[in-house]
Amino acid sequence: MNLMTSPVSQPEVDEARAQAEGRRSRVSGIDRALQVIDYLYETGAPAGAYAIAKAVKAPLSTVYVIIDDLVGKNMLARNGDGSIWLGPRLYHYGLAYARSLDFMSVATHEMHDLCRQAGETVQLCGRDNDHMLVLAMADGPSHFQVTSRVGTRVPLNWTASGRLLVGHLPEAERLELFKRCARTSPTGRAEVDPRSLAQAAAAAFDERLSIQAGESDYAVACIASPICGRDGECVATISIVLPEQKAFSGENPYIDQVRASAERIERLMGWRSH
Repeated sequence: MNLMTSPVSQPEVDEARAQAEGRRSRVSGIDRALQVIDYLYETGAPAGAYAIAKAVKAPLSTVYVIIDDLVGKNMLARNGDGSIWLGPRLYHYGLAYARSLDFMSVATHEMHDLCRQAGETVQLCGRDNDHMLVLAMADGPSHFQVTSRVGTRVPLNWTASGRLLVGHLPEAERLELFKRCARTSPTGRAEVDPRSLAQAAAAAFDERLSIQAGESDYAVACIASPICGRDGECVATISIVLPEQKAFSGENPYIDQVRASAERIERLMGWRSH
């Protein structure tokens, strides 16, 4: 038996095409808005519409429309000089998200405890694709200045935490990652050879300790330990940031302190049984 289907009329085809194009247009609009927000987030500074349009490779007229819409919704803010920056609505979203994370609550409490114990600046760091991201920070009591504040993103090969954050990955994946993302640091002291970095990352992860000095900032050292999740992957790091000479002094309590803090966070989260 032959089953006959009724032909589709041209108006129906046109309507379906228009609906599909409308869906594509809406998705494209959302993507463009995210590109604008991501650009401001990644550069960490206000920018003009022209610079944003050039960076995201979008027509200037399109970017103007998106910016006006996002400013109207408080997702972006327009400064007095006309430059654009992230708006207060994003801050409120971030606060709500942070409140929902048990990990950040537990880790931040431990971060402040370690800061008091060590008497130095302490940071929590995570991975943002090919970069290390400072998630939280407790300033130490000294006048020692740390340039990497909350929200700072730097290449993974510049920092002790960056190596730990990928130390659990398979060797081939670590190697390809460092081939892609290794960059020369401002001081010129950061390792850039992918194979050396891949090996160092695995060794640091196994030792639960990574130390770097003067690689991203002159005279600044970092002693970091991994915070490992239930499956053994490094989900974040906790680190002590201090003057380089202190990190290599005869009496150095920081290594034991930072390892113990990472382990306490894991136990409180139920990721470590002993």
